Amino acid sequence: MKISWLGHSCFKIKCKEIDLVIDPYSDSIGIKMPKVKADAVLVTHNHDDHNNISAITGNPLIINGPGEYEMKGTFIYGKRAYHDNKNGLERGAITIYLIEEAGITVAHLGDFNQDDLVDEQMEFLKNVDVLLVPVGGTYSLNSDGAIKIINEIEPRVIIPMHYKCPGVKISLDGVDKFINEIGLSPEKLDEFKISKESLPQNDMKLVILNKQ
Repeated sequence: MKISWLGHSCFKIKCKEIDLVIDPYSDSIGIKMPKVKADAVLVTHNHDDHNNISAITGNPLIINGPGEYEMKGTFIYGKRAYHDNKNGLERGAITIYLIEEAGITVAHLGDFNQDDLVDEQMEFLKNVDVLLVPVGGTYSLNSDGAIKIINEIEPRVIIPMHYKCPGVKISLDGVDKFINEIGLSPEKLDEFKISKESLPQNDMKLVILNKQ
């Protein structure tokens, strides 16, 4: 499996048989969403910095909500969560996704902004290997909130997202704040390649991906 970051909360995940894109964004956020071909597009919620499916070519399957899906040996599971700590009353509901293939489980938390995971969500996320987690605050978890959720889930690999980077107009914290607070030495990569055998066995690994 290969994971690339396309900016903001958008990732391309290359599985053995299919390519997935999660949360393509509108150019209105200040950076340009690249045109990408994929077999499936996952949308965590219908805000324009997460649902620009028009940027994706290849006649992909659109997955936009909770449920269970399967494509050529890759399994995708969606679970309801919230964009705020008031059960969605302020910013609405989101879908958090699990992608499972070849013994690896990747979770994308979208704009998760609850103070805590409820039991159902904790059960859903209990075996996550790679966690894609927002850290920039304002509309989703800030550094403190992200670290709290990370400690509850205990993934093997952490990849932060939804933070301030050059050109982004949204008021967000930069990733350096999260790096300083979590206290892990980051590995900076263009693409994260992962297999069951290469997963960290002891300490958590922090990966910072360069925008593609």
